[in-house]
Amino acid sequence: MEVVGSLMILSLIAAAYWALVVLPKQQSFRQHQRYIRQLKVGDQVITYGGLIGTITELDADRGEASVRLADNVEVRVITAAITQPYNPEALAASAQIGIKDRGREQDEV
Repeated sequence: MEVVGSLMILSLIAAAYWALVVLPKQQSFRQHQRYIRQLKVGDQVITYGGLIGTITELDADRGEASVRLADNVEVRVITAAITQPYNPEALAASAQIGIKDRGREQDEV
C-alpha cells in the first residue's frame, strides 16, 4: 500500500512539472517557430544578442537571414536567433517598467 501511495505522489509531481515547466516551454517554442516562418524581407527584427536590424535576405531552407544593422553593415544570422519584431513603442514601454518606482524610492530616501 505504501508503494502505491508513493507512486501516486511521484505521478502527481511529474504531472505538475509537466504542466508548469514543459508545456509552457513547448508552447513558447511553437509560437516562436510560427513567427520565424512568417518572416519576410523588409521586417525589422531584434536578435537574441539585442541587435536591431532589417531583414534583407531570407533563406528558409538553410535557416539563415541577412540582417542590415546600419548602412554598409549587414550580418548573417540563423533565423532561430531572431527573437521578436522590432516595435519601438513596446520597447520603450517595457524599458520604463520599474523606472518610475525607482524614482519614487529615491525621493523617499
